[in-house]
Amino acid sequence: MQSPIRRVLTGLVFFVTTLIIAVLGYTLFGWTLLDAIYMVVITVYGVGYGEVRPLDTPSLKIFTMLVIIAGTSSVVYAVGGFIQMVAEGEIDRALDHHRKSKEIESLRDHVIICGFGRIGQTLARKLVEARQPFVVIDSDGDRIALAGSMNYIVYNGDATDEETLEATGIEHAKVLATVLPDDATNVFITLTARGLNPKLVIVSRGELPSTENKLRLAGADHVVLPATISGLRMANLITHPNTIEFLDQDDERNRLNELLAKIDVQIDELVVPEASALVGATVGDLEVRGKGTFVVVALRQSNGKTVTHPSHSIVLRGGDIVIVLGHRGDIPQFVRQFEIRRQLRYRGAKS
Repeated sequence: MQSPIRRVLTGLVFFVTTLIIAVLGYTLFGWTLLDAIYMVVITVYGVGYGEVRPLDTPSLKIFTMLVIIAGTSSVVYAVGGFIQMVAEGEIDRALDHHRKSKEIESLRDHVIICGFGRIGQTLARKLVEARQPFVVIDSDGDRIALAGSMNYIVYNGDATDEETLEATGIEHAKVLATVLPDDATNVFITLTARGLNPKLVIVSRGELPSTENKLRLAGADHVVLPATISGLRMANLITHPNTIEFLDQDDERNRLNELLAKIDVQIDELVVPEASALVGATVGDLEVRGKGTFVVVALRQSNGKTVTHPSHSIVLRGGDIVIVLGHRGDIPQFVRQFEIRRQLRYRGAKS
């Protein structure tokens, strides 16, 4: 069964075609163009003024009957589609689609989110908090409805299709994030988007580590592997619980260790034993003895209190845990030199 809009369009096309053929037909019977148009109008609309010229031949009578039937049928067909469209609320949907299309056309330096699953929803919430304009692309009606209920700008379509990306303003976009759960789809979207906008920053999701290279070859600027990040996160919760507790105070620091590892920098925990020479020293003394190899970013005191950005005058006590930021190779040397314990690797060191 045809959709209401298609019924209306089909009826209108058939109606206009009928008018054109009818005018041409009467002119072929020897009528002037004006008389032919006038005859068609009063015939189709059933005015009943009488014939312009007498219908004195069977062919003229048959032709006129066909004009009446075709014209009336096309009008009834189109009106029926219009009534159905109103009943189903398609006019409201069409107007809403037009409004959203205008909103998308006005976007500049926006973000395009391909996929509104769990990661897409989280990303959208963060962009709202940052007041960053964005548009969501998804082909699933339920997810589109969900995004629409949150007053997000949405586009129902296939993100692998060039027309869909163009319709969401990719040439004016700043970033495209493809976060679909299928690696092959993300690779294809990345490749298509890079071809449409060479200056676009593309952030792509990958499920398998082997996909990262494919995504980068396709044009991704950044590749996020949720499984890998989750694994590192769980490992840090096990091996560096106090550090993670500190980092969890600010959501923006949740993945700090993973980012720092790429530049050979790490956050580590140093436990001050009861008999350590550092007991009674200050945080400032600790940094001085480190000779610039690290900085103290937090202090987990023995009473359970965590101090962020501790003052240099705070005195260290036995059982305190110092959270430091420094290069991987420098921290172990400091641990050995001052006979303190590193929470992970130097738990058995002399104290």
